[in-house]
Amino acid sequence: MILLVGLGNPGKAYAGNRHNIGFMALEQIARDHSAPSFRLKFNGLISELTLAGERCVLLAPQTYMNDSGRSVGEAARYLKIEPKDIVVLHDELDLPAGKVRVKTGGGNAGHNGLKSITAHIGNEYRRVRLGIGHPGDRALVHNYVLGDFAKSEAPWVEALCKAVSANVGMLAKGEDDAFQTKIFKDMEAALGES
Repeated sequence: MILLVGLGNPGKAYAGNRHNIGFMALEQIARDHSAPSFRLKFNGLISELTLAGERCVLLAPQTYMNDSGRSVGEAARYLKIEPKDIVVLHDELDLPAGKVRVKTGGGNAGHNGLKSITAHIGNEYRRVRLGIGHPGDRALVHNYVLGDFAKSEAPWVEALCKAVSANVGMLAKGEDDAFQTKIFKDMEAALGES
């Protein structure tokens, strides 16, 4: 079993924020794979489905980003899931827009959602870093991540969420490197990049 967590802030005011790309990707997975309706549990919204033969619990914490670990920790304890079987989808400032990297453990790069999760379950969970680009100046970061994606960004945001969803079975099976490679190829095909 894996716990697949999408990070973001709850509520309509935040729905289009760059910080919410984890929620966006999780919602795309739920739609594309016909997951049952989300319900409230573990201070989050959860659903469950089978991906590539693996039981998968989807979790969107509703505690606000900075306290995401409370929801993830509750779910992990109740479901008896080890950190290595927890996959967190989150925004990443230090990657160019539309790029993806998967890693286990490591630093939190100032990401408050990851800091909170690490505080609750330790550091050895898997992270799917969804690149949103950087505004170029640290002083602009707060407003940048809490700002909505621009209309001009919609094609790559949509393509990225669809690519994550189409290949999420690889994450369920622990094929992180293959997932990362396939996302790169899918994004290249979708956006005509080289």
